[in-house]
Amino acid sequence: MSSVAPAPKLSTMERRQRDQVMLEVVHLKKHFPISAGIVFQRQVGAVKAVDDVSFTVYKGETLGLVGESGCGKSTTGRTVLQLYKPTAGEIKFHDAETDTMVNLESLPPERLRAMRRQMQMIFQDPFASLNPRMSVGNIIAEPLKIHKMPEAETRTSLQEYVEALMQRVGLNPYYTNRYPHEFSGGQRQRIGIARALALKPSFIVADEPISALDVSIQAQVVNLLEELQDEFNLTYLFIAHDLSMVRHICDRVAVMYLGKIIEIGSTDEVYENPLHPYTQALLSAVPVPDPIIERERTRIILKGDVPSPARPPIGCNFNTRCPVAIPGICYQEPDPPLEEVSPGHWVACHRVTT
Repeated sequence: MSSVAPAPKLSTMERRQRDQVMLEVVHLKKHFPISAGIVFQRQVGAVKAVDDVSFTVYKGETLGLVGESGCGKSTTGRTVLQLYKPTAGEIKFHDAETDTMVNLESLPPERLRAMRRQMQMIFQDPFASLNPRMSVGNIIAEPLKIHKMPEAETRTSLQEYVEALMQRVGLNPYYTNRYPHEFSGGQRQRIGIARALALKPSFIVADEPISALDVSIQAQVVNLLEELQDEFNLTYLFIAHDLSMVRHICDRVAVMYLGKIIEIGSTDEVYENPLHPYTQALLSAVPVPDPIIERERTRIILKGDVPSPARPPIGCNFNTRCPVAIPGICYQEPDPPLEEVSPGHWVACHRVTT
């Protein structure tokens, strides 16, 4: 059985040297049209799922993307990978073959198809993301056949490569002929991870990869992702709503609310010194294992519901729920842009930046 050849392993410090940009997202928007009419449909509005988002992911790091359900996290990840066509903005990705940044939006279909080998996704639901009519071996081998990789030239080499991938993610390599329904949730997510690794990508979007798993299995999957990152020099965009897990695995964290990033910085800085009222409310809900500290903490309860992304509020998106909104400014001025308040710590809040 052949083994999957890993990239040269780097130390933790070398991996986290942010001297090379892997992904640069500039003013990204993704609006879904709202149509009316039975015969002659016309657009009467738009759901602003992602509305003017900008961020950078550096080579070898893990950027966490957190926020409430419906804030646009998954849509951002899918749009970055061109699974959704952006409404506006630029998505620049580092092409390892040419060692240059390329705008994915401007690539012809053939070139974009080739670029997809370097970008893969781990989906949230391991029950729905695997074809129930395909064996596990065929699921993992499918991207190799589609992209005509060298490992797929012969049936023997393909079988050996698939078995090596299964063994690397903690699955029995002799189960290649089994079907997804014969595996548990954690095992299915490992199959999804093996499929994402098959093309030897450099960048992976992990869309809440542990949210559908039992608590006892979540830590195993997260540890596996960390091991694979060190071994294959992977870069992650880790989408999640479990803030304690984000702090464990991510180097930096970006907080989203109603389609916009409202705070971004190093994980330690954001968790120890949250500046945006929404970030403060999110972190106040994370339990602390020390009962003495937990009793002394003040829980911030946000009132009301998240506004509809089809009709965002005038002014700051968070003004309908913000406990410290400034009368006038927060309700009338345009949505505040991200501003750097300390090295690497960016916040979009009138109260912080004015």
